Amino acid sequence: MTRVTDVDDEEAPTVLLVDNNQMSLHRLSMIFKQREFNVVTCDDGDKAVDEYIRLDPELVVMSLDIPSMDGHLAALEMREHGKDCRILFCAPKHQAKLAQDATHSAGAIGWVEKPITAASIESIWHLVLGPIPEAPGLEDLDKIHPVEGIVKIEADTELTPFPETPLALPINPLPVAEQIKPKKRTSKTKRLFVVLLLFTSLGVAGWYAWSTGVLS
Repeated sequence: MTRVTDVDDEEAPTVLLVDNNQMSLHRLSMIFKQREFNVVTCDDGDKAVDEYIRLDPELVVMSLDIPSMDGHLAALEMREHGKDCRILFCAPKHQAKLAQDATHSAGAIGWVEKPITAASIESIWHLVLGPIPEAPGLEDLDKIHPVEGIVKIEADTELTPFPETPLALPINPLPVAEQIKPKKRTSKTKRLFVVLLLFTSLGVAGWYAWSTGVLS
């Protein structure tokens, strides 16, 4: 979030306050409004760099521990765009060594311990009005924040061919079943017909003999 306070004097200097702690931002805003600054607040490093390029403020007060881009790297980005950038770091006591190193690397005018009060700002105000140090960390900015390279893919790179699918083995046809030959059957009807014919003949012959008196 970026916000500009309503200072009436258009000639008033601008301070960019960068911290993701809203209480710290509010406290800093009150301190610098009392010093008749136009106050712009921001809560992450990327936006802070954009706001610095857009506003070209006279002073930047920035926490080291901020999201998206830490305060040290954001300060180097600002110094790269404007050599006359006055940056004041703020950090808790346990980050004192980190704050000292970042102050030297980014060419900041100094650092102040959190929580910040009007008295602590007054104690380092001579640094705000003093000369701007060199920023030796700019020489290593590309190493700290390198541009990601694009992996080049060769167009003529041969792809590993897929192995050829082996030919399917011929399937042996199932053996054709032998035709079942019907068994020869004796014609029972024919034999029965012959027997009946024989008995019929005998019966006719006997009847004829009896009727003619041959058998009487």
